[in-house]
Amino acid sequence: QVQLVESGGDSVQPGGSLRLSCIANKVGFRVYDVSWYRQPPGKQREWVATISSSEDTKYGDSVKGRFAISRDNARTTAYLQMNNLEPEDTAVYYCRATYYSLDYWGQGTQVFVSS
Repeated sequence: QVQLVESGGDSVQPGGSLRLSCIANKVGFRVYDVSWYRQPPGKQREWVATISSSEDTKYGDSVKGRFAISRDNARTTAYLQMNNLEPEDTAVYYCRATYYSLDYWGQGTQVFVSS
């Protein structure tokens, strides 16, 4: 069982930056692919970015060039650096770790972007 805990959500103005963290409770974290998803108010959850166990990265079109996903396996932590934030980025952000049929989610952290 992998437990994921997200942190770093906050209220920021448009154009601001935040870094979200996702801490796992297992050293075996390194074999998992890690993704960030988000759920805007009143909308469905959507995929944001993924970093594989070999550190290949992929991004959704709406965040490409503004967000960066990374991981530190020694700290069993994944990050989502979010720059040039827009009101449309307001959402609860979730971390997900997958390895074959194993699939774990965190509880989420709230990001609010408003002037």
